[in-house]
Amino acid sequence: MAETPTLFRKVLVANRGEIAVRVIRACRELGLQTVAVYSDADRNAMHVRYATEAYHIGPSIPAQSYLVMDKILDVALKTGADAIHPGYGFLSERAAFARACADEGIAFIGPNADSIEKMGDKITARYTMQSAGVPVVPGTDSKDVLSDEDLRAAAEQVTFPLLIKATAGGGGKGMRRVHSMAECDGALASARREATAAFGDGNVYLEKLIEGARHIEIQVLGDMHGSVIHLGERECSIQRRHQKLLEECPSPFVDEQLRAQMGAMAVRAAEAVNYVNAGTVECLVDKDKNFYFLEMNTRLQVEHPVTEMVTNMDIVKEQIRVARGRPLSRTQDQIEMNGWAMECRINAEDPYNNFLPSTGTITSLTLPSGPGVRVDTGVVEGDAITAYYDPMIAKLIVSGDTRGEVILRMRRALSEYRIMGLKTNIPFHLALLDSLRFQAGQFDTTFVEERFSMEPSEEDAQKLRPEIAAILAALASHRMRQQAAQVVGRNERDVSNWKLVARADKMRRY
Repeated sequence: MAETPTLFRKVLVANRGEIAVRVIRACRELGLQTVAVYSDADRNAMHVRYATEAYHIGPSIPAQSYLVMDKILDVALKTGADAIHPGYGFLSERAAFARACADEGIAFIGPNADSIEKMGDKITARYTMQSAGVPVVPGTDSKDVLSDEDLRAAAEQVTFPLLIKATAGGGGKGMRRVHSMAECDGALASARREATAAFGDGNVYLEKLIEGARHIEIQVLGDMHGSVIHLGERECSIQRRHQKLLEECPSPFVDEQLRAQMGAMAVRAAEAVNYVNAGTVECLVDKDKNFYFLEMNTRLQVEHPVTEMVTNMDIVKEQIRVARGRPLSRTQDQIEMNGWAMECRINAEDPYNNFLPSTGTITSLTLPSGPGVRVDTGVVEGDAITAYYDPMIAKLIVSGDTRGEVILRMRRALSEYRIMGLKTNIPFHLALLDSLRFQAGQFDTTFVEERFSMEPSEEDAQKLRPEIAAILAALASHRMRQQAAQVVGRNERDVSNWKLVARADKMRRY
């Protein structure tokens, strides 16, 4: 393992948006100074204002700012930052970046470069997991780069339906479903193009498509002293185009026995690559509760708050603790899961128009609050949502004693959330929570795309006529103004009592 300083006082956050704010807050609570970096588009962003120091690193395009390792390291060296937290996305899973930090004597708050390298390439990860006795989804296992001809021949062995997946990818990029040999050529070509554009690597492999599967992930933590623990599972099956929309902890599908089995598997997977810091082992689980290793994310996950709410463990602080060389604050037998938590990703997109991205300025913003409600965000009223970055505006996290209570609380919180100036997916989340199948926990990774619709019924469509909506909006605005108005009546006398007393006093004197 790479050597890491046991003490640091200043952390550079190599990210933006809500995750940058989240890390900065954790550092503040630990008494650490923080350094923010920002592009042209983020000059007035929340994470810039929250940090102790902030430095400009280039144009709005990520490839010229947040993805340029040399710029990030240059700021770290100039400011005397002892550590760098990469958040998620951008440079968080770049082994070269972790290695460059170590070369400069800067602590990388994440796993070591070797672990990132082994788990970052999907073929290498599959081979490593198989060697460690971890079950993987059937597919091509060759560590060599396979040609289209090789893959077509392998498809017969894997059997249809199957997935074409980018070896260097994630987030659904370079991924295609294939149901027959006739679809192979076109799917291979498009998958390679997308993988090359997204990751600079067009290599792909095949994986059996497990139909009706759930996407369940296990949060793991490891320290430099050889301890690895898991924090239970997260249910991540509510997806659209392989992008997660809602997550919850625990999963309504997982029982105690399955949780123990999957947890043990995740710990074994982490130990196989000498894993240190926070990471996530993602799995597919079929209807019969057979589970298969899918991939390992060697970073903090977007959905980490639901695990924090249920385990009462601050994962970001734990990351910093581990990077300082300290042991994990808890052992496996001290991990308890209490209650339920759910997270809705609030994205700037139009759910009524094929989820097209929505850009613009937030003209009005009201955040929900109350018992069991947490909002992780990186924007305030007046901020602009641009096309340069991920459309996620915030994460709305709700916790409670039971799943039923959490669904009701989330529905209330979503109804309180007000964002004006652009479209959001809040209506999607409200409709999802009203779905009886979702409420019953009867869903899989295809649920949103195949068995859920945002299209209103004919009766509802009549209620959504533009002229009716405009009238209702005007009435609501008028009512709010009436409630807010304070009419102060004029006194019968237009002179205050103090003035009258003063006048009487003067008359007595004269």
